[in-house]
Amino acid sequence: MKLKNALALSLLALSACAAQAEEVGSVDTVFKIFGPDHKIVVEAFDDPDVKNVTCYISRAKTGGIKGGLGLAEDTADAAISCQQVGPVTLSDKIAQGKAEGEVVFKKRTSLVFKKLQVVRFFDQKRHALIYLSYSDRVVDGSPKNALSAVPIMPWRE
Repeated sequence: MKLKNALALSLLALSACAAQAEEVGSVDTVFKIFGPDHKIVVEAFDDPDVKNVTCYISRAKTGGIKGGLGLAEDTADAAISCQQVGPVTLSDKIAQGKAEGEVVFKKRTSLVFKKLQVVRFFDQKRHALIYLSYSDRVVDGSPKNALSAVPIMPWRE
């Protein structure tokens, strides 16, 4: 029983590592008679390890009957823009260069095999955070990607 509890807590901790997004808005791109329309969704999430950096990601969302039931696979199209929204505080692991290529956001874009991810890199030489968004699939990922950089500068009120 203790092993099951430990396993459940470990899975919960792993799922809490990536940021959760909140929908900011959306626009319809294709009208569907049955089910929701195809759309572009804009979501915002805060970097869980960097205080006062917010990323906005836009992505395609498939509608129709399959989309409404959660069975459709969304395309790999996405864009990202990240901004400093206050005084930035880096976690110790980032400042020490121990968090290279860390996944900060993950969203399922198909029933099982495909997901959209955002990975953070820290460029110590240029003192900037780089956020890379891309879509991957278990067998065949997509080279489509987007990039956003946030210079770490003193915040001015």
